Amino acid sequence: MSSLKGVYWDLDGTIANTELEAHLPAFNSAFKDFGLIWNWDISTYVNLLKINGGKNRISYFSKISKEYISEDSVVKIHKRKQFYYLENIKNNCIHLKSGVKRLTNDLANNAVRQFIVTSSSKIQVELLIKHLFGDSNPFEFIISSDDVKLHKPNPLPYLEAMRISGIKNYQSVVFEDSIPGIQASFAANLPTIYTPSNIPTAIDRNIKLDCIIKNLGDGSEMANVVKGPKIDTKYIDYFYLNKYLMPFFNAENKFFQNN
Repeated sequence: MSSLKGVYWDLDGTIANTELEAHLPAFNSAFKDFGLIWNWDISTYVNLLKINGGKNRISYFSKISKEYISEDSVVKIHKRKQFYYLENIKNNCIHLKSGVKRLTNDLANNAVRQFIVTSSSKIQVELLIKHLFGDSNPFEFIISSDDVKLHKPNPLPYLEAMRISGIKNYQSVVFEDSIPGIQASFAANLPTIYTPSNIPTAIDRNIKLDCIIKNLGDGSEMANVVKGPKIDTKYIDYFYLNKYLMPFFNAENKFFQNN
């Protein structure tokens, strides 16, 4: 049985709950700057998260609200939104999800390579990672929306990450929190752990989730494995992922096995 060699992390909602804390207020501030009467509430924004990518959400909303906005205007609005998002990061609006720092350190100490695969722009990702991890950045590289032509739910971001890392799918694990992300990782034949964010998500019943972990565990918080191999330790760590989760994924998905 192959050991764990690589972990691909989604960013928004997986490493940190950024959507409601920073992205949503940034959109609304940008709309105000451009004289739009739009003010997305949480319910509206959660529904719009089904549309992947900020510019795509702006375009989609303009169509359903029957207010025409040119492609050039969409780009300008989104650029302004990015400005406010970066300001929100600088103002400490975003924090790591429980257990992420502990687990990334544990994986690094066990020579597991780690990567970011996200639909966010590179400038957003780099600033956020610097803010959250400082000089102890455990990620070898980032695949952002700027690096691939097709984004999640297309598998291309993960396929590109696998190509660059050179790590086989049966030696890898993905952490994802969204439907488009799960669809992308599944299409790339990657074992995937679903880690729900603070955004209510209805899982498509056609998507078979083998592993759901609600909390990685940290400090006094115990890990919460909703579905998957039973955990007999306090936290999700390298030992759990390598000894229990990798054999579990290989048993559930025969194409992950190293024949």
